[in-house]
Amino acid sequence: MFEQARVAANHLAHFGIGVCLIGIVCESSWSLEKIAAMRVGETITIGAHDVTLTRMENRTGPNFHARVAVFGIREGGVSQGEVVSGKRLFTARQMATTESGIRTFGFSQLYVAIGDETPDGQVSVRMTWKPLVTLIWLGTVVMALGGLLSLADRRLRVGAPKPARRRVSPVPAE
Repeated sequence: MFEQARVAANHLAHFGIGVCLIGIVCESSWSLEKIAAMRVGETITIGAHDVTLTRMENRTGPNFHARVAVFGIREGGVSQGEVVSGKRLFTARQMATTESGIRTFGFSQLYVAIGDETPDGQVSVRMTWKPLVTLIWLGTVVMALGGLLSLADRRLRVGAPKPARRRVSPVPAE
């Protein structure tokens, strides 16, 4: 039984490394990025998705003011939902941050971040399509499961106490 658990843990961890590497290679080889100035109603195509800036909104939180862009996503004419990106200005320190919008499609992700807005209503937009990027996380989880499975073999645990052996001493025959 211990041998089977050890072999299964080894296979699982190495399979996880392979899945992670596939994710890394696909993301770095096929990643797409587009930077553009958009107005409400304009559409950019990235990968198989048409991304339309549907509206700009002002939002207020407990300690910030935000300018938010809402993007509609379509693939092959079918709506795939929305992604929201924004810029926040924290009032206490007058510090601005960008909130990126992320939308996951299977094992791939679309990132959308907005920049500054011009007086004529254009906003700078950066869109990045990352194919199979979630395989990096999936591979890491599979590797961790392999590591946990390897702990089933008590002999391989670091610092695990080994049962003491009783010493047998010869007893003189009577």
